[in-house]
Amino acid sequence: DYDYNVGDVKGVSTTYMEIARSLKFWDMPLAVQLEYNGGFGQYAPGMAFQINDAYLGGLQYTWNNDDFSKVLTLQALYKYIRGKHDASFQITGVWGLHFFNRKLSFTGFADFWMEEKMIAGKETKFVFLTEPQLWFNFTKNISLGSEVEVGYNFVNTEGITVCPTLAARWSF
Repeated sequence: DYDYNVGDVKGVSTTYMEIARSLKFWDMPLAVQLEYNGGFGQYAPGMAFQINDAYLGGLQYTWNNDDFSKVLTLQALYKYIRGKHDASFQITGVWGLHFFNRKLSFTGFADFWMEEKMIAGKETKFVFLTEPQLWFNFTKNISLGSEVEVGYNFVNTEGITVCPTLAARWSF
């Protein structure tokens, strides 16, 4: 995930990486979930910051119908945030709904986790982030749509933020 032209930076100003894997060696909808999150950025040349590394592990339950046009995944995770928490948690939901022979898709995720931090002199304890997406799929590969990022105490902003986006997508 990249953000561009934030502050005085021209070009990539923030980069964020998330690697998540579900491991399942049995025939039931329960899996082991392992995940890493981290990144870095800058608001002005020479003024960099780090997105604290986070290591997560826990259980994942997935439900889907026969043709996978409806999918819901729920995760309950232990979360270690380097330099912050030895014992935290994250609850995640991921969904995908496809309609009209997959011409319209409603997808996204919602995360709720514990992370104590100071924002504008006030201590916050919990973060919520969701990014629902709505796509019109012209073909199997080409889509136009929108994402609305809704956060609560996300990054360095106390309270609720809403960031709508229009997008074009090429799926490989």
